[in-house]
Amino acid sequence: MSAAQARIERRPHVPTLPRAGVFAMASAALIFIFVSSGVPVPLYNMFREADGITDGDLALTTVTYLAFTALSLLLLGRLSNHLGRKPVIFAALFFAIAGCAVMTQVHSLPVLLAARMLQGLACGLASTAAGAFVIDSAPRSRLLWLPAVVTSSAPPFAIPAGALVSGTLSQFAPFPRTLTLCLTAGVLFAVAVLVALCPETMPRRPGAFGALMPRVHVPKGSGRILAAAGCALVATWSFSGFYQAFAPGMTADYFHSDSALMISVVFASAVFLAPLGGSISGRMVPVTAFRIGIVAFLIATVAIMVSLHAEAVVPFLVISLVGGLAQGAANSSGMRAVLDNVETKDRAGTLATMYLISYSGAALPGLAAGQASKSMSLPDVGTGYVALAMVAGICALVITAFRKKPAEPVER
Repeated sequence: MSAAQARIERRPHVPTLPRAGVFAMASAALIFIFVSSGVPVPLYNMFREADGITDGDLALTTVTYLAFTALSLLLLGRLSNHLGRKPVIFAALFFAIAGCAVMTQVHSLPVLLAARMLQGLACGLASTAAGAFVIDSAPRSRLLWLPAVVTSSAPPFAIPAGALVSGTLSQFAPFPRTLTLCLTAGVLFAVAVLVALCPETMPRRPGAFGALMPRVHVPKGSGRILAAAGCALVATWSFSGFYQAFAPGMTADYFHSDSALMISVVFASAVFLAPLGGSISGRMVPVTAFRIGIVAFLIATVAIMVSLHAEAVVPFLVISLVGGLAQGAANSSGMRAVLDNVETKDRAGTLATMYLISYSGAALPGLAAGQASKSMSLPDVGTGYVALAMVAGICALVITAFRKKPAEPVER
């Protein structure tokens, strides 16, 4: 018996969950951390009315959240390959709970920015560590497409889901500025307890300090499809960023409602059906589903802006749902095409690269949009987002038109 095996034998027995339970808890950690980052969005209109926070300030808040998420991906994205998945997930859950606590004290822009910084750090850590944990523990069955759906759709779906719950409770329950945040913190703590029962899927290994060096990881042989998937992520995430930053202003100024629930509905409409789109695309060839999803998404963005200019709320919501379905198909099939050829040790780094593209693609346009919103109407700002989505989406289609035949998927 080796020394390592002897140490394992001497450890006290700790009950652990079966593989399906580990997959469920890994997914729950990823989902609920992102749920916590969506909870504050319906409260933004309260901050506008009671605390004097402007649309431009909210755009800056969104950019700050995205920038800190991208920063943690760049610096900490490969850390779980060395410390293990669970310690990094625990750190993400801690930052998410701290973000909820700070958010309950918001009465000025600096406090709001501090809360969103913490939530950005949490989401960046969760994207890689919890995302890799999801893939590591995925069921060995016909549902091979499921990890790609979870990792690609959980963040954009969970954020508006959190917003919907928050908007409903803010509208109909007491303590609208604190109740949902406190409940969310409690759920995050419960998730941490359950994650503690999961076996570790990535043993500790040296090199943690070296992993902190900024690095963009591109898996060998996947550069072309990663570039195509990255262009699609820029198109879809930038457009979703428009909803996150400006849903309160759109709802109040163009759809004539100051309801927190209505704000959350407008925000959620952009991505609520993304998991369904991912599930549908899971039964198709990845590149075919990717192309169909991109084309459908680009058509939807144009129709969305037409309905916003017309201040037609019902068509806006319906077309936004269709756009969310399309972006779910595009993003999950692109994620699947990339991850099919990635080994276990490269999963966290590859996910970090893809999420870094996603958040950067949302943050940089958001920074420009925040300045533009001071002199332009929100529909005109949204038209700029449509133009960006068109350019990025067409680039993705062109790249896939000339891609090489993919290699055989890596054995799980």
